[in-house]
Amino acid sequence: MIGFGFGSLALIGDALHNLGDVVGLLLSWGAERLAGRPANRRFTYGYGRSTQMASMANAALVMVAGGVVVVEGLQRLGRPVELGTTPVALAALAGLAVNLLSARLFGPGHQHDLNRRAAVLHLLSDAALSAAVLVSTLLIALTGWTWLDSLVAIGVGFVVGWNGWRLMLEAGALSLDAVPGAVDLDAVEDSLRTITGVCGVHHIHVWSISTSRVALTAHLCRRQSLIDDETLLREAQERLRRLGVEHATLQLEPEDGIGCDQIPTPECRLVLLVVIGFQQHDGHICFRASTA
Repeated sequence: MIGFGFGSLALIGDALHNLGDVVGLLLSWGAERLAGRPANRRFTYGYGRSTQMASMANAALVMVAGGVVVVEGLQRLGRPVELGTTPVALAALAGLAVNLLSARLFGPGHQHDLNRRAAVLHLLSDAALSAAVLVSTLLIALTGWTWLDSLVAIGVGFVVGWNGWRLMLEAGALSLDAVPGAVDLDAVEDSLRTITGVCGVHHIHVWSISTSRVALTAHLCRRQSLIDDETLLREAQERLRRLGVEHATLQLEPEDGIGCDQIPTPECRLVLLVVIGFQQHDGHICFRASTA
C-alpha cells in the first residue's frame, strides 16, 4: 500500500515478491502436511511428491511477479514520478528486518529439503531486494534522481524472475526423476561395489520421493562364498544412508547365475553323442556312443 500511495515501483516490486513468498510458504506448509500422511494402497510411496509440485507452483508465481515488475519498470523509465522517500525507506527497512527474521526461523535444516530451501532462498532474496530499495530511496532523497526507482525496480524484477527460473529447473528435474543434486551417483556406485563379496553393480536408479527423501534401486552381483545375504544387505543399507539415500531396494544376484534381463530357465547342456559302433543282441540293435 505504501508503494502505491507514494509512487515507488521498486517498493511495489518488493511487495509483490513478498506476497509471492507468503503464497509460497502457504503452499510449502500445505505440501509438507500432505507429505506427512501415510502411504496407502493407491499412493504406495505416500504423498511426498506434493512438495515438488508446491516448489514448481511457487517458482511459477515468482517468475510471473518478476516479469510484471520488469515490464512496469521499463514503461515508467521515460516518465518518472515523484515519491515520498521517508515512508518508502521505512517500509523497506521493515521489510528487510522481517525477511531476515523469517529466514532465521527455518534453522539450518533447510539445506537438505528443496521445498524449505526454496522458501529460505526467497526470504533472503527479499531481504536483499528490500536493502536495494532502501539504498535507492536514500539516493533519491539526496539527489532527486527519481528515475533510480524505475531502474531498481527493473533490477528487482530480473533478480526475482531469475530465482524463480532456477527453482523451476530444479523442481522440474526432480519431477522427472533426475538424480538429486545432493547425491553423488558415482560415489553411491563405488560404495556398493567396494562391499566385500560384491563383484558387480548395475541397473542403479536414484530419484527423489519428495524434496527431502531419496530412493534407490540397484542390482548387486555377489560371491556367496565371501558374504551372506543378510550381512551384505545390512552393510549396503548403512553405506547408502551415509550418502543420503534412506529408501533402498536391492536385488541380489549370483556371480555366475542367469543375467537379470533373461528369463530364468533350468540349467541345461547340449550333449553331442558320437556313435562309435553298434551290435545286434537278442533281436535288438545296441549302440555304443561317447559324448563330445
